[in-house]
Amino acid sequence: MAAHTRRLDRVPNPALERPDPEVPAKPRRRPFSAAYQQRMLEEADRGTAPGQSGALLRREGLYASHLSTWRSQREHALVAQRRGRKATPAVAQAERRAPLEYDNEPWRQPLEQAYAMIEGQKKRSALLALPARLLGRRSWPPLTP
Repeated sequence: MAAHTRRLDRVPNPALERPDPEVPAKPRRRPFSAAYQQRMLEEADRGTAPGQSGALLRREGLYASHLSTWRSQREHALVAQRRGRKATPAVAQAERRAPLEYDNEPWRQPLEQAYAMIEGQKKRSALLALPARLLGRRSWPPLTP
């Protein structure tokens, strides 16, 4: 029985080519352009029959996580990455502060009025505390001798 069995690795078959088992030292990430991402999302969204999205993923060599990430990016405006220098921190901070200051503007005037009233009360309290001390009355906050 052993004489009739042949090992498959010794059978010469030019149609069967073995892939190179060597793995590259550092894997390369595949860059996907914004147009390619948009095209793949449109094609995936057009597919209504079961298995069409899986076939698309296999054909293009993509993962389902690619599509889900691209969909969330599309919701937040799918745009190509901006290249070049980043904005200076002062400009970026000013851009972040502008809408916040606009939102706080209606509260600014009443707050300034409240601060002015508090300052006036402090001054009056300081003026009225002197006679109270001279008369021997207790005043708040207690004055140090």
